[in-house]
Parts: sequence; C-alpha cells; structure tokens
Amino acid sequence: MTLPDTVTLVEVGPRDGLQNEKATIALADKVRLIDDLAAAGHTVIEAGSFVNPKWVPQMADSEAVFAALTRRPGVRYVALTPNLKGFERALAAGADEIAVFAAASEGFSQKNINCSVAESLERFAPVATAAREAGLPVRGYVSCVLGCPYDGDIPPEQVAKVTGALLDMGCYEVSLGDTIGTGTAGSMARLLDTLLASYRAEQLAVHCHDTYGQALANILVALQHGIATVDASVAGLGGCPYARGATGNVATEDVVYMLQGLGIDCGLDLDALVRAGARISRALGREPASRAARALLAREN
Repeated sequence: MTLPDTVTLVEVGPRDGLQNEKATIALADKVRLIDDLAAAGHTVIEAGSFVNPKWVPQMADSEAVFAALTRRPGVRYVALTPNLKGFERALAAGADEIAVFAAASEGFSQKNINCSVAESLERFAPVATAAREAGLPVRGYVSCVLGCPYDGDIPPEQVAKVTGALLDMGCYEVSLGDTIGTGTAGSMARLLDTLLASYRAEQLAVHCHDTYGQALANILVALQHGIATVDASVAGLGGCPYARGATGNVATEDVVYMLQGLGIDCGLDLDALVRAGARISRALGREPASRAARALLAREN
C-alpha cells in the first residue's frame, strides 16, 4: 500500500497528557509546554479542556491557559468540550477548534461520562450546531475502538456506527482511540478495513496508547491504509483514569522518529520536540517516556 507523503500530528500532551496528573502543574509550565510545541512545528495542539473541574481538576485553569498563550500564526489551539456550557467557555476563551468525545462501548461511556453512547451523541448535537454557527471546526473522538476495560473486544461495526454519527453531526474528522492500548496490527487492520468501506481516509485519524507496546505498529498499519492524521503526546504523557493499566499515549518523539525513517514529512523539529518533552518531564519530576527522546538525550551526555 502507498504511504502518505505528509502526516499531520495532533499534539494532545497539554490536554490528554496532563489531565490525569495528580500533582498540581503550574500555569507557567503548561503555557511553556504549548509554546514549545508550537515552536517545534506543531500546527494542531490540544491546549485545554472545558469540562467540569470536579471531574478533571487539572484542567480547571484552561481559561487562564488560553489567555496566556503566545499564539503563532498557522497553529490551531483546540479545546475539548463535553457539552454546550463547555463549548461556550471554549468559545469565550478563544479556542480555534473544539473536540467532542464519544465511546464505542456502552460500559466505557457509562463509566466515563455517566450516560449511554446514544445519550452522549444527543448531548453533542447542539454543541456541533453552535460550533458551526460560530464558524469553529469540530473534531470527534471515539474511545475504546480496539477494546474496552468493561466490555472487552469491540466489533468494528460498532465503531463504524459511532464514527458515522459524529461525521453526520458535522465533525470534519474522527479520531479513533485505542484507549487501553490493547490493539494490535491485526485488529487495527480489521477495524480500518471496515471503516474505509464507508468513510474516506481523510475523515479518520488514529489515537494510540502504548500500554502493550503496540502503538507504533498500529500507527504504521494506519499509514498503510492511507490515514494521514495521528494523535500523539510529547514525552508519552497521559493515560486514562477509567482504564486500569493504560499507561499512556504514544510519544510524539517516537512517532516523528518513525515517520522520518519512512521518509514521511510531518513538519516537526525532532530535537526541539525532545527539548520540550524533557522540560515538561523535569517539571513533573520524571524522565520522558519516549524511547527516542531518552536515546537522543543520552547521546548529549
């Protein structure tokens, strides 16, 4: 199969990566991370989440984060918005794009947002309408596309149904999340074969967690299927609070290293990314989870 010539990496570290950190992260560290990522060449950055602070306290300062950003031309600063109230906060904060999230499994939907999949989609419909009226693009997420901690394996047809609902709602793209990282190259291929029978590759993205060390293999399969948008988190930040053992997102540095080896342009400066990941990791008091970053940093010492 032909690989894409270029790939867009959606940087999710400042939101999906940091949201589950237990220790309070200074506003200045969050803003510096986002500024570092934009300087490294990212054009799409998840900068915050306008959810109820009771559920995600780490994102309680998202208004302040957006206010403090040094906005770079050509960079879209994205906000996650679970409902109309969250959308209104994101709009007021100056988000360039919003994201809504559904699950492919009933068990995860109930645990994560306390409602059924159908009910979650009903909640997002007015958000998508309001965004369209405000001229903001909407991106959709589907969680647990290759496995659920509560429901087990998820049939690809179930993922296709939720994906179609989000696209029909007005999402320009749907990101397919392997939330607990149990997917393999085989299960990713089966999922994409099903979805691409109904939807175009440019309507889909992948969001792979690396719990079982399969994220890069799964991303390569996605590239071979024509998918040209990949979510990643600098330094491998993040996980999922509702999925025990889901240790984190695939590291942006590792994806960039792989893409460079394949001759695929993603517009990112790997050295700058490594420095950005090292800086936020120091602020968090640990080493970067990215293997490429650790290897490159070791060469400097």
